[in-house]
Amino acid sequence: MKKNTLITLLAALLLSSCGEYNKLLKSTDYEYKYEAAKNYFAKGQYSRTATLLNELIAILKGTDKAEESLYMLGMSYYNQKDYQTAAQTFIQYYNVYPRGTFAELARFHAGKALFLDTPEPRLDQSGTYSAIQQLQMFMEYFPQSTRKEEAQNMIFALQDKLVMKEYLSAKLYYNMGNYMGNNYQACVITAQNALKDYPYTNLREDLSILVLRAKHELAIYSVEDKKLERYREAVDEYYAFKNEFPESKYLKEADRIFKEAQKILKD
Repeated sequence: MKKNTLITLLAALLLSSCGEYNKLLKSTDYEYKYEAAKNYFAKGQYSRTATLLNELIAILKGTDKAEESLYMLGMSYYNQKDYQTAAQTFIQYYNVYPRGTFAELARFHAGKALFLDTPEPRLDQSGTYSAIQQLQMFMEYFPQSTRKEEAQNMIFALQDKLVMKEYLSAKLYYNMGNYMGNNYQACVITAQNALKDYPYTNLREDLSILVLRAKHELAIYSVEDKKLERYREAVDEYYAFKNEFPESKYLKEADRIFKEAQKILKD
């Protein structure tokens, strides 16, 4: 029987005993530990796999097992849902092995791990930008990958999250009104920037009505020498809104704003 096959069989037997696992941790037979780590991984015991591989990574550096060990460590963290550590490990992998056997998978899972770790829209979205960057890099390096569509769909979902963040910010500015400053202007700027950055968002109608509402409020609270100009801007916004959303759920509200603005402009 070949030596490697024997080591693998012994490692497999080792998994049946918790006491033996503790002995394994103290062992200096690193090839034996490596085979045990692979067996733990195959059985879905990712915590034990990661513990062993963290010790072995430095020791196996420069050997034919180093590359697989690093990728397997990343997948161990990934399968434990420790997505931040998994992403860091995958990034380390493709930086060390840019043309490695697992380079495509490492780049993909680096992005997907960060995608799965992104917070809800109200929170800081720096992690969302990092996930988008990793997924875009994956698609650039592997444009023919069978995982390209999944990566693109994740990017779309992340962009939706960023748009929602901007929508919630714009809505908050609107609700704050004139409290401690001109929040209506901030609402307009925030919503318009979101429309410019994400022109195909599903929130386009909701962002657009916020712009119309805020411009109307700006006109109402304007100083006299700017009031008519701002009402005209609100009317222009109304025409743009109605042209783009002729059957909008906000049409009654938009029509009311238009009529109020027109009345002021005619007086």
